[in-house]
Amino acid sequence: MITGDLELLKQRIPLLHYLQQRHWTARRVGAHPEFVGLCPLHPETHPSFYVNARKNLFYCHGCGRGGDLIRLVELSLGLSFRQSVAYLQQQIPAPSDPGVLERVVSFCQLQLHRHPQAVQYLQQRGLCDPAIIEELGVGYAPGGSLRNHLTTQGYAFDQLLAIGLINPQGRDTFCRRVIFPLRQQGLLGNLYGRSIGSAFPHRFLPRRSKGGLFAWDSVSCCSSVILVEGVFDLAVLWQAGFRNTTSALGSHLTSTQFDQLCNAPGRLVYIAFDQDESLAGQHAAQELAARLESMGIAAPIVRLPAGHDPNSYYLAGATAADFATCLQAAQRL
Repeated sequence: MITGDLELLKQRIPLLHYLQQRHWTARRVGAHPEFVGLCPLHPETHPSFYVNARKNLFYCHGCGRGGDLIRLVELSLGLSFRQSVAYLQQQIPAPSDPGVLERVVSFCQLQLHRHPQAVQYLQQRGLCDPAIIEELGVGYAPGGSLRNHLTTQGYAFDQLLAIGLINPQGRDTFCRRVIFPLRQQGLLGNLYGRSIGSAFPHRFLPRRSKGGLFAWDSVSCCSSVILVEGVFDLAVLWQAGFRNTTSALGSHLTSTQFDQLCNAPGRLVYIAFDQDESLAGQHAAQELAARLESMGIAAPIVRLPAGHDPNSYYLAGATAADFATCLQAAQRL
């Protein structure tokens, strides 16, 4: 196999994804895409096995062995180089894996600045910082073109239908929607689409969980976090300097999201949910605060002005200092 084919093989099966599929557990190290856990190549009780998700490389400070995915297979399965390559070729997942979603995200990111109405929508929602737009991976699905793009990449109609990217009539599922990729430990598991037109506002890929907390990889190391409902709530708070903000993508948390909030003893979780007229956000905040407090997590509730969420609060003219005052006034149950 030539060098280019080997690199493509390793791109199709990211090292971190390969390990996680085999129940390797790890924690993120700092702000970089690096993770540490117990070495799968020798017995140990203190984590010394590091994976750089960006470089697709590993190194164990315990046994001194390191390399790429192929080398890991050689060492863990006792195979030769050729046997390891053949083994990995058999492990290449069908196009329903995160690989096709990465293509979707890249396509949508290119489309964003080709459609002024999408950029205008972001500005109307208060998201105008190009650096944050890029960091969050925001894109735009205009509709009518994604299917053709993916077809030229070798994906069949039935495959795209099974993933949920098109409907039975062949139309793009995400049409006239701003797209946010949902990642966990660098892996893309789902997409969130927010309509810029009259269609139902929220859309995820069907048959896929929304996963963990949005942008959790950037926030998990913080001793105090601000939990909001929506991605635009998060975006305006990031722009205002509150980079310890994460989103539950709704007011009701999945078990994964709840566990993430509880995975660091002593963490402080500010709950800044919507202050809507239906009181749904307030009730959800109180219920969640009680659950967190029962787990030993301090969870003060942030009271915004009536009818506001963090996004609308900023759009109404609030400043970072105003929101900081709301944080200071937050109270536990």
